[in-house]
Amino acid sequence: MITDLLGQSMDGLARFRVYVTTAAKGPAGLGARLPFIMVPGGAPIAIFLAIASQTDVQTAVGAVLLTGMFYFIALPVFRRLLRFFPPIVVGTMLLLVAVNLVKIYGGTITGKPGSENFADPVNIGLALATIALTVIFSRVFTGTMQRISVMLELVAGTLLAAALGRFDLSGVMQGPLIAVPQLFPFGMPKFDIIASLPLIIFSIISMAEATGQTIATAEIVERKGDVHPIVPSTIRGDALMSIVGGLFGTSLIITSGENVGIVRATGVRSRYVTAMAGIILVIIALIAPVSRLASVLPGPVVGGTAVIVFSIIGVIGIHVLSRVDLREHGAMFTLASGLAMGLMPILVPGIYSQFPQWSQMILGNGLAMGTITAALVNAVFQFSAPSAVNFKEHA
Repeated sequence: MITDLLGQSMDGLARFRVYVTTAAKGPAGLGARLPFIMVPGGAPIAIFLAIASQTDVQTAVGAVLLTGMFYFIALPVFRRLLRFFPPIVVGTMLLLVAVNLVKIYGGTITGKPGSENFADPVNIGLALATIALTVIFSRVFTGTMQRISVMLELVAGTLLAAALGRFDLSGVMQGPLIAVPQLFPFGMPKFDIIASLPLIIFSIISMAEATGQTIATAEIVERKGDVHPIVPSTIRGDALMSIVGGLFGTSLIITSGENVGIVRATGVRSRYVTAMAGIILVIIALIAPVSRLASVLPGPVVGGTAVIVFSIIGVIGIHVLSRVDLREHGAMFTLASGLAMGLMPILVPGIYSQFPQWSQMILGNGLAMGTITAALVNAVFQFSAPSAVNFKEHA
């Protein structure tokens, strides 16, 4: 029942709540004035569903609102920790983001293990063709066409899927023509601190992710000066939009990691273009058939597009790490330990399944574990080595 309720709400709602941080700092310190689109994150939705299953949907909505307020409470403490995110940590984080997202979206290509069509060669071929089209379009086209090569390969891949009979449009015109989200669609929220803890804990991880995304995107758009001071603005934007999203019955709204890959892949760095894209997405989402069309795009084509875009995030991470002397003892072990602790949960699912449930939230999150480990190991080497360069210079 919970899944049905969420499906009804999120059919138009999940895409409607695409928020854009268009605002060095935006109005009232909200937004970093970078090309960011904000969406309901995949991990927060999974946690939202878990809370709803264990309690009820109203409690899950209350957890979102409590977490949104927690962002504002925790931010003054978190901003003091930003000096622990020098290039070696940010680069490690971006590599882990890429690996994690490629693994997740690789599942849209293969399907669920054990299912009848798992690793269907036709689906695999569609994904590989989509990736190849991305490279071909980026090489052949110039100017505007080159900038939208990702969109063009998505269209071309979908047409190829249709030619192979792998694109079903039968349900697109079924249902209402207009989808408008409702305030408190599940009733008034209930507030339970204990039930909200998983989402609150995730918000700390989300702050770390937002840090890496802000620094990486600021570098892509060639933002001048130290970008660390604008990180809190990004997080405040996440917090405010999460509260607004909660009022409409959805999960946390977070600055999407896809921003980094898309901005680099397209070369479109204007926040005004991104803001207009967000407005267009909102309008499109209100037109229910268009939203349903997006939901029936072939999984292998979407997966192939996502895999190449997310791999670009890893390339950006490598570029950030190129500024670090990895021959230096501390840097080498910072990267190695961060990758070790981050890749284990990603590549070996269930490695911490016998640990207490409360600890799996952190230990089982490869991005969180890798980032925390890299930050701690880097701090240990920086503060303990007598000959270390001043830590502030690295930050």
